Parts: sequence; C-alpha cells; structure tokens
Amino acid sequence: MNPEFTFTVFTCTYNRATTLHRVYESLSEQTFRDFEWIVFDNGSTDNTRELVEHWIKRSAFSIRLLSWPENTGYQNTFNACVAEARGAFFLNLDSDDRCVPEALERLHHLWNRIPETQRDSFSGVTVLCKDQHGVLAGNRFPKEYLVSNAVELEYRYKVHGEKWGFIRMDILREYPFPRVPYHVMPHVVWQQIALKYDTLFVNEVLRIYYSDEAGEAGQLTAVSPRCNAAGKALGQRAILNQNMGWFFIAPWALSKASLQYIRFSLHSGTGLVSAYRALDRGAARTLFLATLPGGIMLFIADKLGELRISKRPPGGEGKAECGPVAK
Repeated sequence: MNPEFTFTVFTCTYNRATTLHRVYESLSEQTFRDFEWIVFDNGSTDNTRELVEHWIKRSAFSIRLLSWPENTGYQNTFNACVAEARGAFFLNLDSDDRCVPEALERLHHLWNRIPETQRDSFSGVTVLCKDQHGVLAGNRFPKEYLVSNAVELEYRYKVHGEKWGFIRMDILREYPFPRVPYHVMPHVVWQQIALKYDTLFVNEVLRIYYSDEAGEAGQLTAVSPRCNAAGKALGQRAILNQNMGWFFIAPWALSKASLQYIRFSLHSGTGLVSAYRALDRGAARTLFLATLPGGIMLFIADKLGELRISKRPPGGEGKAECGPVAK
C-alpha cells in the first residue's frame, strides 16, 4: 500500500467531546501539513460525532471519523485504524492532549536525520512530553540523541513517564495487538517491536500531556483487580517471555511482572498449571515458581478486599464496574 500522507495521526476517544478540541486546534496549527487525522469514536454517548463531523466540513486538513456502536477497548480500535490508515508513519495523540505547532515538522526532521541506509532498522522516533503547566513528564533520555529500544530504555536506562512518538506503519501491520475483551497492556506490541528494531529517542518536548481534575477524581473509585484481568495477565506474560535476558540488570522489575502474572491469571480464571505452561522460557518458569507464593497472596488479598467492600453500607465508596479502557 503506497502511503498518501507522511503521518496518520490517530485519536481514540470515548466521551471526550469537552477535550477533543485540544487535538483539533493543535493539528490546525501544525507547520507541517502532510498528514491525516483519524478519530475513532469508541462508543461515545456524548456529542463527539457531531463535533467531528463539523470539523470535517471546515478543516483545511484531512479528517476521517471511524466508529463502533460500543466501547470494545483501545487495542481493537488501534488495529482497525492501522488497517485504514493512509500514512507512512502512525502517531497516536490522546483525546485530551495537544502537541506544539512544530511537532510534526520536528518529527519528520528527526526521522530524516537517520541515514537513509539505516532507516530499515528503525521503527520510529520518540520524544518528550510536558504537562499543561510546563513540567516535564517523567525523566529525560540519557543522551540528547539515543539509539535504543523500548526494553533497554526501561531496564538499563530507567527512563519513565509519558513519552510520545511515531512508528512505521508497515511495522504496526506486522505486529497487531491481540484481540482480547477490554484492555491489553500496550507493551505487548512495543516490546515485540523492540526485539527487532531500534528507535531514535530525542530530548525534545513536542507533546503537552494534560492531567485533568476529572481524571484525578476518577481515581477515587477503585477498580477491581478482576477488571481486564485477562489483558493484564497477557501483558505480564509477554514481559516474562521476552525479557528474561534482562533479569540480572532489572531483577525486581521482572519479579514484579511474575507476581502480577500469577495474580491476574488467577483473577481471569486461568489455572496455575496453564499459566506456567504458557511461559516459553526455562528462566521465566523458574521465576514463576519462585514468586508463586507471593502471587497467590496478592490474589487472596484482592479477594479479601472485595469482600470487605461488599459488606459496606449503601452509599459508601465501592468498586467501579469493570469495563474497557479508551481515552
């Protein structure tokens, strides 16, 4: 498929009509114009559709609206958008965020800094984010221009916090998200890509990451560990199957993944024997056995916590309903 645009900007939205204008306004201000914007309305019940249709009529750049009648989870909309995209590079921009006016121009420039003979070995470019108050999200990369991958970035360099970047479309079509109910941890795909491709990481702030009061309020109601347990278990299993070679550099990170894998496997109804057999490396299975008592204790603690909440009088704080994650 020959791309029609340099970038496809993808926004998955669910009842974010009050914040989606940030994305539209920031894209309208871009100094680089060779892009399309795909908005995926993932079952919204507000006026998202009417708002986007209004922008389609008046916008100077290409906007397409895709939708499903029900919210089925972010990873499923991601796959659907990748299939429909007409850009060479795929750039996700959340439905409550902005990017600076030069964002696409700078990303394109940074990609072109990579020697043409080496670009086949790169998946894309990743940069920094700041919040709406100008505070850097997380920490910086250890070099101004770092060639690495997502796994090494986490385990060796201990980089954390919100980051932003694009990935080549042909690579995303090679590594689709698994289709599971609700949500799956995105590193299931990112770490697969990291096994084969490098990324150029650059200490340049191009995205504005909003932390809204509504989002903070949403944390007051706890979500049951049973929610999205299958997707969470799948994500932790991917860590163990792909990254055990990093154990001596990041032993706690991988031990934590094993604990959570056991915990969420039990919540999803997967037996411990089946969970053990799903690990395809001897080192991962050894770690599974070593952390088994701790993982079971986490599961029991979750069940006791749910039991206590179920006995609270009406009107007290309770667990939120389990449901899809879509920003």
